[in-house]
Amino acid sequence: MNASTTDQLPAVVIGAGPIGLAAAAHLVERGLEALVLEAGPSAATAVRDWMHVRLFSPWAEVTDPAAEKLLAPTGWSRPDGATYPTGGDWAELYLQPLADVLGDKVRYGATVTGVARAGRDRIVDADRDQQPFTVHIQTADGREERLTARAVIDASGTWAIPSPMGADGLPALGEKTAADRISYRVPDLKNPTARARYAGKRTAVIGSGASAFTALAHLADLATDEPGTHTAWILRRGIGASTYGGGEADQLPARGALGLRAKAAVDAGHAGAVTGFRTQAVEREGDRLVLVAEDGRRLDPVDEVIVLTGFRPDLSFLSEVRLGLDERLQAPTALAPLIDPNVHSCGTVYPHGANELSHPEQGVYLVGMKSYGRAPTFLAMTGYEQVRSIAAAIAGDREAAERVELTLPETGVCGGAGLYDDPDAAQSGEGGGCCAAPTTLQIGIGAPTTSGGC
Repeated sequence: MNASTTDQLPAVVIGAGPIGLAAAAHLVERGLEALVLEAGPSAATAVRDWMHVRLFSPWAEVTDPAAEKLLAPTGWSRPDGATYPTGGDWAELYLQPLADVLGDKVRYGATVTGVARAGRDRIVDADRDQQPFTVHIQTADGREERLTARAVIDASGTWAIPSPMGADGLPALGEKTAADRISYRVPDLKNPTARARYAGKRTAVIGSGASAFTALAHLADLATDEPGTHTAWILRRGIGASTYGGGEADQLPARGALGLRAKAAVDAGHAGAVTGFRTQAVEREGDRLVLVAEDGRRLDPVDEVIVLTGFRPDLSFLSEVRLGLDERLQAPTALAPLIDPNVHSCGTVYPHGANELSHPEQGVYLVGMKSYGRAPTFLAMTGYEQVRSIAAAIAGDREAAERVELTLPETGVCGGAGLYDDPDAAQSGEGGGCCAAPTTLQIGIGAPTTSGGC
């Protein structure tokens, strides 16, 4: 197949989430063929799994300009840009309408099982870049298909692979056998079944990011209504000035407020922090669980465990294409130094696009959360800028692809210079000094009471 023939093929986008659908919108805007493959039955399947969680970015920052242009002829208008959507709002009021406008450019129930160059496994060099991509899928009814593409944009995210509780990155001993008492998601405590699971119980929450803050806040609310509800907050480091985020220093006010709500849960006695605790094992003690640390400490028995230690990319279906990934973050090698949480104490993210997201295999891109690998600092508007640049590159507009402009708020979460996981450093406030100590923060009209996500 020659280059001109390949150029007539669609660019395949994996995942009909916010970044995948934005990628399709940018491709359509440039007159390019796009095909979005979504494993679930509707748009934003992963987002719908956390539809009860409120984002800490307002509507103005979670819609894409090209997508808005595509939606405009339908009479769609963006909700108040200063208000904060829940995951459910995001899916129903923006993402599903966008998928509907794209029409048959979005296929549901299509799980990608492999990506390769036509007639070339990853070993073969001959004429490799001249070959189109083959994308293998399995449909909802079990059929297998093979599609051909000019480029592949993987926006499948990381939601499907939560990180385990083990401090060494592997499941703790006994974690798998205790799966009936362990969750890796922020619970929806308005759901009667979930509420009954945690009401009046002692729950361990493992994690130190926005998801953990959200769970602590929700469980604290439950504790005010249900006596006996208590949370043990498990931290691998100590409590320091940066533990609860940036407070007033956070340029995303809702995120700063979320950290302060977690602090309020601890101050009110609804949660107790267990610091410097690196989980090694989970043991059964009757109907309850006991967490054991690497240093031998044993946590008082708990009824439930919520593990919120981040997510990981699924790279299994990309095994036959040549990716250039950082050995630590599993992010593209040029992007990794810009987002490495071991270095960037406040999540400084420099402008980046097609150049930083390129791989040795030309024409394949990881975007959105998946492009960040294991780094936790991704924001939706980062992904929108990524796919704008990539669509320009696929269209051959190198000037537009390299004209990347992006200004992101500081995350307010300090912890770099190799001290990110050091309890003593956290106690002393070292390892990053850009974030102010938490103070009382008044949230303006439209800001959420609890938030999480991008």
